[in-house]
Amino acid sequence: MIRDMLYEESAVPQNAMKEERFNKGFTIAGIICIALSLLYIFILSPVAFNILGDDELDTIGKIFNVLFWASFPMLFILLGVFLLIFKKRYNVSYDYHFVEDELRISKVFNGRKRKHLKTLKCDQMLKIGSVAKDSYKRTEAGIDKKHILVMTPNDEPAKGKEFFYILYSSTTEKVLVIIEARREILEYLVRAAGRSKYEPN
Repeated sequence: MIRDMLYEESAVPQNAMKEERFNKGFTIAGIICIALSLLYIFILSPVAFNILGDDELDTIGKIFNVLFWASFPMLFILLGVFLLIFKKRYNVSYDYHFVEDELRISKVFNGRKRKHLKTLKCDQMLKIGSVAKDSYKRTEAGIDKKHILVMTPNDEPAKGKEFFYILYSSTTEKVLVIIEARREILEYLVRAAGRSKYEPN
């Protein structure tokens, strides 16, 4: 029975150790920036009150001086937040779960946080094939670039794996999804979607 089929696989960065170091480096740098900013604010906050209480300055002068004083911690807070967001570009992997006639794709950040991206139902798959075949070029030519979803962290498939494409259409979208997996996943997809959907060449 098709509904008894279950297949799980992950596409991880080929340079995973390097990616993990980058991720940790950006995380540490971001936390340090935010911590230094908060320390600056708490330690030097009396400076702001002294500026506001200075009778020798007019209102515009007081506001200017307070903004100038606050610009340094705010800059470092923004830098810290940017680094913590930017770190998500590193050590990213993808999980593929085939179960109950559908392929569920999730994005995994640093091996911990998981975000579900798409669920592809096999009866809505129009074409299935290898990216290395000519059929991919023909299929890609008819799809807008923004509707091509590359769901692998690698530019080249890892050893023993291939890039496969799935042309998928639902009531809300038509997309071309690229995954990186062993050839076994192709067998599950073809069995569930129908051999007529498979493009061998």
